[in-house]
Amino acid sequence: MGKRKNTTATPVIQPDQLQLLTIPQVMATLNLGRTKIYDLINNDGLPIVKIGGATRVPLTKLQAWIDQQATQIGA
Repeated sequence: MGKRKNTTATPVIQPDQLQLLTIPQVMATLNLGRTKIYDLINNDGLPIVKIGGATRVPLTKLQAWIDQQATQIGA
């Protein structure tokens, strides 16, 4: 008898489905430098997720944060 093969497929995330951004990706998205991004994280509530030593920014929360900032400016 042979070993049973695992038939559960592991989902592959395509680049266009990326949900967590690295700090360099956030820098490029907001056209800001590293120091400013960490300033926004520490002082202005830019949302992050820590995974071990890695800092990531959830894309949907980044979009909501940007909308919130735009609303505050327009208020």
